[in-house]
Amino acid sequence: MTHKVLCAVDDTEHSKSAVAQAAELAKATGSELTILAVNLPVGGEGRGGIKIYSWEDADANRVLSDAAAVAKKAGVSGAKTITVKGRDAARSIVVYAEDNGIDHIVVGTGGKGAITRFMLGSVSSDVVARAHCPVTIAR
Repeated sequence: MTHKVLCAVDDTEHSKSAVAQAAELAKATGSELTILAVNLPVGGEGRGGIKIYSWEDADANRVLSDAAAVAKKAGVSGAKTITVKGRDAARSIVVYAEDNGIDHIVVGTGGKGAITRFMLGSVSSDVVARAHCPVTIAR
């Protein structure tokens, strides 16, 4: 039985679909919902050796707040929101799930073409391959 649902989000429409499906799953099973954003480093390091990430804290908070609003609209209030920093989004999602007793992961898919998927990979595919628990891929 599902007790803890993790939904990984970014700033895309596919994330909103994932959050809506994760919220429905959490509501149907009476599970706790956690919404996770992975903040990836971009390029090298900035001045003084400080890593530069894809989102400023305010941007990550907005992404999580927007996702929590989607969950609330779907009937789940009080979703836990968290940002983690990592170089590999899929690995960060799976490690968070393992470390926090998550028993179902929901991710969106960007609908990439075959060449883009081959060159850049797919976070959703990597999560499915690495996860210790069921994974739902939302479209």
